[in-house]
Amino acid sequence: MFPSPPSVETRASWVIATVALVIIGMAFGSAWIIAVALKDIAAEADGVRSIPSLASALAWLGAGVGGLMMGWIAERIGVRWTAMFGGLMIGTGLALSTLGPATPLYLGHGLFIGLLGISGINAPLYIYVSRWFDRRRGSALALISSGSYIAGALWPPIFERAIAYVGWRQTMLWYAALEILIIVPLAAIFLKRPPEVPPPAVLVGATPGKPSVLGWPPNLVFGLILAASFLCCVPMAMPQGHLVAFCSDLGITASLGALMISVLLGTAFLSRQVWGIISDRIGGLRTALVGSSLQAAAMLAFVFTQGELGLFTVSAAFGLGFSGVIPAYVLAMRELFPAHEASWRIPVLLLFTGTGMAAGGWFAGYLYDYFGFYAPAFAAGVAFNVINLAILAVLVGRPRLVAAAGN
Repeated sequence: MFPSPPSVETRASWVIATVALVIIGMAFGSAWIIAVALKDIAAEADGVRSIPSLASALAWLGAGVGGLMMGWIAERIGVRWTAMFGGLMIGTGLALSTLGPATPLYLGHGLFIGLLGISGINAPLYIYVSRWFDRRRGSALALISSGSYIAGALWPPIFERAIAYVGWRQTMLWYAALEILIIVPLAAIFLKRPPEVPPPAVLVGATPGKPSVLGWPPNLVFGLILAASFLCCVPMAMPQGHLVAFCSDLGITASLGALMISVLLGTAFLSRQVWGIISDRIGGLRTALVGSSLQAAAMLAFVFTQGELGLFTVSAAFGLGFSGVIPAYVLAMRELFPAHEASWRIPVLLLFTGTGMAAGGWFAGYLYDYFGFYAPAFAAGVAFNVINLAILAVLVGRPRLVAAAGN
């Protein structure tokens, strides 16, 4: 037996995680202006909601695609520089988006906010923070991934008031200035080089062989996790991107709809810390299975709920369910695959989760434009979630089958 290597975790690890939380929270705040102003922006495009929905989807897709490039760049020049660059690009994208409800909105959100902005922050910081932890990595990943939920809990009510007073364009400009003033200095001061992670001990007498994960080729397992992550993020995006507009259709005020988003994401933030503790004990795949099951149940409830009190309750339940899923997938990557592969596997994973979020937000807007109400979109979300659960159940049950075959 080998003695346990010294832990890389120190008090500085949690300082870094907290700074990453704030940076991610500010970066993702930029995406919530469209969610709150969806009907206002659509009103300038002949009432077509798929136009602002597509802009929001392009931001998610751009963040995922750009994460592959930015993860590689951060490995070579440091996450400090990609985060600073990302903050500047988000501000540029918000400013460009104010020039119109169609092409400028697509370019501002897809190219600048997504491909060049959030991509320089999100994936690089997941990889970066995971290297500051080895014993409570699940808790740390849960903390920093909560940045998007803090943004969703904090900003929608503020954006709703700002949009009501000065309009969505001026709100974007004000937020652009604020996020640059916060992200760039924090990244410059705190994001220093991470500690070196000790290599894992090699067991004496271990026989070299073909690498496998869960008894299968590693990339087969990786592909199944990617598929599961995409399928769970399609329904995950639907209420987040359309809840304010959905409430407005039911006669519920936009301010209450924005408050529901705050409840949804505030619950997600608080429960995600619990999910982090759980994932440190039961592992990433099991955590994803439990969280995705709760998300599916809440998604189904959205199909049948139309009252104000009921929607507040379902929103809180939805936040409770989906909050632990994405960091659980990231943790599974670190549990199942070698650490040196994290710099490309995690960005690819986040590309699939971002693509799922993009597809879900756009698809809900498309189905609304076709049917004139949201129930078909929410029902489609449930169907995606059921397929996701089937894949996760296979992966979670796989170690027991491998162990049984070996006996």
